[in-house]
Amino acid sequence: MDQSTLLYAGATLFAITFTSCYVVLIILSPAPRKAHPSERTYRSASSPTKPLPLGSVADPASVDLSVIVPAYNETTRLPDMLQAAITHLKNPTLKARTYEFVVVDDGSSDDTADLALKFAVDCPESEIRVVQLVKNAGKGGAVRHGMLHGRGRRLLMVDADGASRFEDLELLWEEMDKVAPHEEASVVVGSRAHLVKTEAVVKRSLLRNILMYGLHTILRIVGVGHIRDTQCGFKLFSRAAAQSIFPYQHLTTWIFDVELLLLAKQLRMPVAEVPIEWHEVSGSKLNVVTDSLQMLRDLLVLRANHLLGRWKVGPPLAKSSTVQPNGK
Repeated sequence: MDQSTLLYAGATLFAITFTSCYVVLIILSPAPRKAHPSERTYRSASSPTKPLPLGSVADPASVDLSVIVPAYNETTRLPDMLQAAITHLKNPTLKARTYEFVVVDDGSSDDTADLALKFAVDCPESEIRVVQLVKNAGKGGAVRHGMLHGRGRRLLMVDADGASRFEDLELLWEEMDKVAPHEEASVVVGSRAHLVKTEAVVKRSLLRNILMYGLHTILRIVGVGHIRDTQCGFKLFSRAAAQSIFPYQHLTTWIFDVELLLLAKQLRMPVAEVPIEWHEVSGSKLNVVTDSLQMLRDLLVLRANHLLGRWKVGPPLAKSSTVQPNGK
């Protein structure tokens, strides 16, 4: 077999392999999720039966803080989390800030939405908007939906289980004041990295710790190894950052946090990491084996789509929105 025949055979094999991998990538890549008309509405204490239209993160901010809470079958843990957050935000020793909660019921099969609405009615002084997704979209899908409709100058993503100490919001807030004094696009993430050798992590199952160390290794390959804890569900975004990141988020599974941080890196946004207190709460919906495999698959899909230019980022904003006087 002469050299030209070998080159032709090699090129053909490469073309077939590349095409096959590309087809597999398209199949594994999640399609953009379109919101159902009802998902663009919310209920609250002021309108518990009549849904009202949600705003958009593209609009000017009207409150200081939006707290985005993804919730899937959280009737047991959600009330304690909301109560702790409200108690902190109403603390008279803190600088007063206007706020709202956006509880996104991620297609729950229990009474999560009704419970959240009852909580809102019982606490009318705190703005709690309850949004119901028609079908389960995954944690990342629920967070994305809430962020795209938040009204805050800054938007906090927080888990419904209350594992993160809500008081540590002040640490994230102070750090954002430093990295974005004029509300530039920026992200501050709560980090549990300092807890790696403490009982909070040591007492976790062996499989969860193996997953943690393996994930860190993969993240360095993906390109966000500069963040020691990508998966903590306690992250603060400036409005400009939310406007630039969340419209371009594709992943809705557990690993969606990595995509958010990768988008921030590609947009050259400052991303700060702040140690926070955290404790494990029973009732986790994470399946260590199956979700670990899913995370690995999604990380490969994420990286491949960005390298091939299939998933793009938007242009960074020139300046951010500001809160209008009197919350209007």
